[in-house]
Amino acid sequence: MAVPDLTQQQLDDIYAFAVDLGRRAGQLLMESIEKRMDGEEQQTVEEKENAVDIVTQTDEDVEIFIKTAIQNKYPSHKFLGEESYAKGQSRDYLIDEHPTWCIDPLDGTVNFTHIFPMFCVSLGFIVNHRPLIGVIYAPFQDQLFSSCPNRGAWLNEKRRLPLLRNPVPPMPSNAPSKCIFSCEWGKDRRDIPDGNMQRKIESFVNMAADAGGRGGKGGMVHGMRSLGSATLDLAYTAMGSFDIWWEGGCWEWDVAAGIAILLEAGGLVTTANPPEDVDTAPIEDVRLGSRLYLAIRPAGPSATETGRESQERTVREVWRRVRHLEYTRPGA
Repeated sequence: MAVPDLTQQQLDDIYAFAVDLGRRAGQLLMESIEKRMDGEEQQTVEEKENAVDIVTQTDEDVEIFIKTAIQNKYPSHKFLGEESYAKGQSRDYLIDEHPTWCIDPLDGTVNFTHIFPMFCVSLGFIVNHRPLIGVIYAPFQDQLFSSCPNRGAWLNEKRRLPLLRNPVPPMPSNAPSKCIFSCEWGKDRRDIPDGNMQRKIESFVNMAADAGGRGGKGGMVHGMRSLGSATLDLAYTAMGSFDIWWEGGCWEWDVAAGIAILLEAGGLVTTANPPEDVDTAPIEDVRLGSRLYLAIRPAGPSATETGRESQERTVREVWRRVRHLEYTRPGA
């Protein structure tokens, strides 16, 4: 079945609906937090795969709220939410060419349970496997990140992203040096030789070490940041506050909205895993269901490079310093 083209007016209408829905869903998250702070409600937490892969009743309640609103407004659109997916038997990649809402009702659940303010609701609208519209709302900080094709990417609908625009700075000439590198420990905590956690640790140390260290792999980044929310990592990359985000293990609801916002802001998103030939391999667009992501902030031109050239150079320099991660996915 062919997917009809969406007009700009249709996209604008979907965007306006998503912004309003994101704010209302975020308010539900805050109401839950406020009840806990006031002693009116106790937090119930259930483990899924392990002790850091958790779900609260709030996750499930907010997902139902979002799903109901979308189905009432756009009954022909497909819906994929983290909690309903997690309860199913399949781990296949389910997104196809049809208009699909890809939702995380609460990204940063561990943060949420500790009342660490880096948590958010994430609404991604996807057509033909491409995230088109993104809305991310972090209610504790009242930060709303949003984007719509041909309308730009925004913080609180007032400040266009990236934050530095006159001009947008290029990537540093010796990147990843002088960059803020964002990464997450993830949920695969198996302490096995050469497992994903050990490969991540080696990659983190490579990026942090001085430029002459680690057999030439030292990246000497300005700093390492871990927000505990892949969604917000991408939003901060779209702001330009993070230069690089590298991660394996996320699911499509963790990244759909953030990818839409970052791409509309002028960023680049490709695979986390280095190819065999780092120097010549094409830098392909990210595959949404791959669970492997490398994002570079928006970049402007320098005297010697276009912004895109500086982004691609940075991708290759990151690839030289990180390990190949093992995350398989049926159907992706």
